[in-house]
Amino acid sequence: MTAPTSAAGQLLSPAVFGENDRVMVTASRISLARRRRGLTAAELARKVGVSAQSVSNYERDRQRPTVATVHGLADALGFPAEFFFRPEVAELPGAAVSFRAPSKLPGRLRGAALGAGQLATEISGWLDIRFALPITGLPSLHRPDPETAAEMVRAEWGLGHAPAPNMVHLLESRGVRVFSVPGECAEVDAFSFWQGERPFVFLSTAKSPERCRFDAAHELGHLVLHAGAPALDGPSAESEANAFAAAFLLPRADVLARVSRGPLVDQVVEYRSRWRVSALALTYRLHDLELLSDWQYRTVCGELSRRGFRRDEPGGVPREGSQLLAKAFRALREHGSGPQEIAAALAIDMEELNSLVFGLVVTAVSTEGTSRMNGAAPDWHPGGTGLRLVP
Repeated sequence: MTAPTSAAGQLLSPAVFGENDRVMVTASRISLARRRRGLTAAELARKVGVSAQSVSNYERDRQRPTVATVHGLADALGFPAEFFFRPEVAELPGAAVSFRAPSKLPGRLRGAALGAGQLATEISGWLDIRFALPITGLPSLHRPDPETAAEMVRAEWGLGHAPAPNMVHLLESRGVRVFSVPGECAEVDAFSFWQGERPFVFLSTAKSPERCRFDAAHELGHLVLHAGAPALDGPSAESEANAFAAAFLLPRADVLARVSRGPLVDQVVEYRSRWRVSALALTYRLHDLELLSDWQYRTVCGELSRRGFRRDEPGGVPREGSQLLAKAFRALREHGSGPQEIAAALAIDMEELNSLVFGLVVTAVSTEGTSRMNGAAPDWHPGGTGLRLVP
């Protein structure tokens, strides 16, 4: 017996269909959920108690699973059964997603991150319908060198040579959707992609706030330098994005005006607070600007390593979080709703949602709007965020 297309709750109701009845699911969502959990088809098959060929057939829409199998898939993958009946979600082209050292990244980890990216695009789409959000405002630069590109973006955004503000807020104000990398994908570090006209950036909260700021600038470099590139794999793209990030966060004119030639380690540690970057990133930039000789550069790097700056950033800055998501959750709460509505609408659990929104779900659920995540307070107001509910 084949089920008609209708709500999942009706499809799986024992009053309508038996456990052995076959039902119509969205095949691509089985594949999405499997990749999100980092499983192979064979591994998923063993968990569900079906053959690997059956899983492959489900994902290719060659065979419809039974009601019992849908429940088994839901249990094995940690998604509500309703998830497999939702509409198609656009697949992300892996070659057009920027990953750090992609050749060293395990395939299942890459797949899990891409799966998280697909879910985040659904969250973004849900918010787009209900809120008036900033439109995309990234410049098209026609591939200048990274240093020039960083200066051009700064000029267009009115930053001049001043230190960059909160990077997450800045990107969000220009229409970039910023989400967090789930904890199990922390090895991915950060990644970005364009979906149609909308840019997305994903940042790991497992890294220091300074490194997270650099990652945000690095991914901005990918978005403005490599938009439309058929593939982003390779050291040249990563090198260009790194150079862009260094120039964007540490503008040449400001650094040269404030740092004397040959600074000592303690001076480097003190200077970093102005630009809110890691001591090692600043050291690299000072060497690049010829304020440190080769020997001085090696000496400073060695001393910073000895002091533990490669592992952490002692005395660092607060973490930067999403202003847009925090405001959206607050607005939903004020209208008698909350993150639970997003999770229910997208058929994902709260833990999955929380892993993508910088842990803001816990704050939104457990407070009445009096608590804030570090970095959530705005420090960048380009004409306001434009965030408002759409009737």
